[in-house]
Amino acid sequence: MVAAGVACGAALAALTVPVAEARPLGQGSGAVHWAPKDPGTPQVRFRGLAAVDRHTAWLAGTGGTVLRTTDGGASWRNVSPPGAGDLQFRDVEAFDARRAVVLAIGEGEASRVYRTDDGGATWTESFRNTDPNAFYDCLAFFDRRHGLAMGDPVDGRFRILSTSDGGRSWRVLPAQGMPPALDGEAGFAASGQCLVTSGPKDVWLATGGGARARVLHSADRGLTWTAADTPIPAGDPAKGVFALAFRDGLHGLAVGGDYRPGQPSPQAAAVTADGGRTWTPAATPPPAYRSGAAWLPHSRTAALAVGPTGTDLTTDGGRTWRTIDTGSYDTVACTPDLSCWAAGEQGRVARLER
Repeated sequence: MVAAGVACGAALAALTVPVAEARPLGQGSGAVHWAPKDPGTPQVRFRGLAAVDRHTAWLAGTGGTVLRTTDGGASWRNVSPPGAGDLQFRDVEAFDARRAVVLAIGEGEASRVYRTDDGGATWTESFRNTDPNAFYDCLAFFDRRHGLAMGDPVDGRFRILSTSDGGRSWRVLPAQGMPPALDGEAGFAASGQCLVTSGPKDVWLATGGGARARVLHSADRGLTWTAADTPIPAGDPAKGVFALAFRDGLHGLAVGGDYRPGQPSPQAAAVTADGGRTWTPAATPPPAYRSGAAWLPHSRTAALAVGPTGTDLTTDGGRTWRTIDTGSYDTVACTPDLSCWAAGEQGRVARLER
């Protein structure tokens, strides 16, 4: 496993050179490729993915399913919370192989948060939504203690939950610092990446469904927010920004489009270099809707975007993208030890290998 990881790491590093010099994913002898890590759950769609390292990853999906691997995907353990079979898990945030937090989405009491401290052997329900108008979409953590969950607008403003004890308890933050939502505006619980963090206090929130697709930014852990328009098309009910990825406090990517099968997504990606204050359309965007994005480990220029029709690679910071795989994935995550994972429909899970 160590030797394979080193080889994969070297290949990932090769992808950070200019496009003309980079070896395409999945092409050529010994090329990096998505290697299936079948968990044996074809009935589950995994939109929640937390990659800890090349050995450990957590999955969250339909039917209240949570899986965990600690051997690089060679085997998976079903660690689903008891009695959660009717829930739809859409996000999971893991601190290590034993501690994780998962989010169930839906109206009213369907939106819940669970935490485990023993690898999923036991779970504690730490939040259950009691507001029939609230619907939570994504989780994100700044560190092992501080995190947020975002919900669709209630009374005209996005709702934010906050935790300061690692997800063991939650409180709704005051709405005064949140700008008004647009008519029809909401978040998309498509990949667990509609809310992302960088550093100790910066967090970004992605929207769609309204007249404009926006990214909201907070520099104080969700107390106050500013909103910026993106060039990604928006509209009811299916268009907007579905996922964000920031490699630091300034440089970020947004991907999305129209999630309906067969519908065009002519401008499915945008980039920012000023912390999300302004967004520029990709010169050559992905060819279709994309729901997940991740920067390649330790790279300033290379990132992946995934969706139902394929995986795209950028090696110039998001300005141009090219399709490198046509498999269906909903979400993607990379780790500091040079590993990347992806997951999606029909129980599809893969790790980038060579």
